[in-house]
Amino acid sequence: MFAINLLLSVYIILGSEIIDGTIVPDNEMLYMASVQGYRGNHICGGFLVSENFVMTAAHCDPYTPTYVVLGNHHLRRADKLVIRIAEKYIHPYYQNVNRGYDIMLLKLSTPVRPNKTIQLIRLPLHEMTLNENEKCQVAGWGLTVTAGNGVDDLRVVDVSVISPQVCQNAWAQKVRGYNLPPNVICAGGYNTPKGACQGDSGGPLVCKGMAVGIVSYGRTIRENLGNCNYPDVPNVYTDISKYLNWIRMILQGKKS
Repeated sequence: MFAINLLLSVYIILGSEIIDGTIVPDNEMLYMASVQGYRGNHICGGFLVSENFVMTAAHCDPYTPTYVVLGNHHLRRADKLVIRIAEKYIHPYYQNVNRGYDIMLLKLSTPVRPNKTIQLIRLPLHEMTLNENEKCQVAGWGLTVTAGNGVDDLRVVDVSVISPQVCQNAWAQKVRGYNLPPNVICAGGYNTPKGACQGDSGGPLVCKGMAVGIVSYGRTIRENLGNCNYPDVPNVYTDISKYLNWIRMILQGKKS
């Protein structure tokens, strides 16, 4: 699930569930959204960036996102806000995760007013570069161990930013001839079990209280698509700061 064939025997796993993380307190990360299909099944993570829009990954689109759930970290509870998705805006250059531009904005059918259970998250104001080893967080719902089951409680884990060169070298060693797509951030999943696995694509990489990245992909071997034990290559995130002009255009009601 959430996979594309990539170079010989290696698959890219689109998404992540939080590995080696902890349950998020109810009063934290109130911007988190569960992007769900028409049957109410969780398909991707997302995060509220304005009263009208949730941001997520473009590669979540084939799984027919239909609703956004806000206001509760526990997906089985009844006291949550379910809003239909009115429109989807995928970056016009997106083809697949290998080529980058893995970003999508979901327009909500009804605006959301921030309150005690729902809040917006800040986005970068300008293009930025994160420092190597900077501590950030990634959160999501789902697998917590290899071949496990999804969870209903939002989980979070700390991850460290990895330099682009270290990230590129690590991926090239595992996948011969592989080049990272443009405009990405690498964090977690390398020399540590902490990070992303399968099913929580679209969630935010949060640094200093700001959403700087979108979960795009990680790696696992073809024969074991459910493997989450991969401290060999970094997880890859879309760099939000490289798409600010496009984001502002959509949020202001202009077509992409």
